[in-house]
Amino acid sequence: MKPQHPDTRQHILDTGSRIIAGKGFSCVGLNEILQAAEVPKGSFYHYFKSKELFGQAMLEGFFEEYLGRIDALFATPGMSARERLLCYWQQWVETQCEGCDDQKCLVVKLSAEVADLSEAMRLTLRDGTGRVIDRLADCVAAGVADESLPALDPNDTARTLYQLWLGASLLAKLHRDASPLEQAMRATLQLLSR
Repeated sequence: MKPQHPDTRQHILDTGSRIIAGKGFSCVGLNEILQAAEVPKGSFYHYFKSKELFGQAMLEGFFEEYLGRIDALFATPGMSARERLLCYWQQWVETQCEGCDDQKCLVVKLSAEVADLSEAMRLTLRDGTGRVIDRLADCVAAGVADESLPALDPNDTARTLYQLWLGASLLAKLHRDASPLEQAMRATLQLLSR
């Protein structure tokens, strides 16, 4: 007898996300997801019309959770905006490090892979990363206001930092070496120094 799940749709998304985080989107077939989730194919198609729409829903869920974590971190009392930003980047180092077998960031894992395969997923990634950059820009603006950061352009600084860290994460993954992340942290500290 197959186990029952209180929210089958979410169970399929959670199971698929874990597998795709490790192998990538193209390398994972529906059968692998369905076997791991222990749900029949009909259940998948009841919730998702295609693997592409499943991928889009998976990314939407990823960004919802990720943005919630950013919001919680950036709302931490007793920290300057600069301290919150540095805490965010330190968490990035810890989740994108060489020894992390389970890729935590689906943006790092899937952006290059799906950008040319799926317009819907590309737009979801584009919009989600835009929302991350907006959160970072708000934090930079707060840092300029609380004088923990120099007079920086919040939008340009947020975009620059996010691009720097995405690139460093990809290089760390390619080289299986944390030094690109360490270099990104040094560049971040220099950019944010007063």
